[in-house]
Amino acid sequence: MKNNFQKIPLITSAVFFIIVLSAFLMLYKLINDNNRKANEGRVAWQTETDRRNEIRTLDQTLLRIAPDKALLDTHFAKSSDVVPFLDTIEQLATRVGAKAEVSSVDMLSTGVGLVVGLKASGSFASLYKFLMLLENSPYELNFLSLDIRRNSVEEKGGVSWEAVFRIQLLSFVL
Repeated sequence: MKNNFQKIPLITSAVFFIIVLSAFLMLYKLINDNNRKANEGRVAWQTETDRRNEIRTLDQTLLRIAPDKALLDTHFAKSSDVVPFLDTIEQLATRVGAKAEVSSVDMLSTGVGLVVGLKASGSFASLYKFLMLLENSPYELNFLSLDIRRNSVEEKGGVSWEAVFRIQLLSFVL
C-alpha cells in the first residue's frame, strides 16, 4: 500500500502541473493577442496622427503661399475677369494723364488669347508713359499694332496726340 500512497501525490502533482501549464499557455496566448491588438491600435493611432500633421502642414503651407498665389493669379485674366482687366487698362491711362477707351474686344478663334482695340489720347509724354505701363503690366501682352498720330487740333496745354493700340492678351484663361 505504501507504493499506492506515493503514486497518488505524483499523479495529483502531474494533473496539477498540466492544469497550471494549460492555464499558463492560455494566459500567454491572451497576452500575445492583447499585445498584437495594442500594436495595431498604436499603428492606427500613429497613422491618423501623421495624417493630421500632414493636413496641418498643408494648411500652413497654403496660408504661407496665399500671397504668392494671389500674385500669380493677377497675371492671368479669366473669362469672367475681362471687364476688370479692361478697367485696369483705362485706369493706367488716367494715372499718367492720358485718356483711354476700349474700342473693341475680340476672342481669337484658337481660344488662346483676347485681342483688345484701344484708343488713347493725350500728350506724347503721357502716351509714352501709358505704353510703358502696358508693357510692364503683370499681364502677358503682345502688341499687334500701335499707331501714334498728332492731332490737327491743338489743346490749351500743347500738342495733342492720339494712339490706337491692338493688344493681344496672351495670359487669358477660359
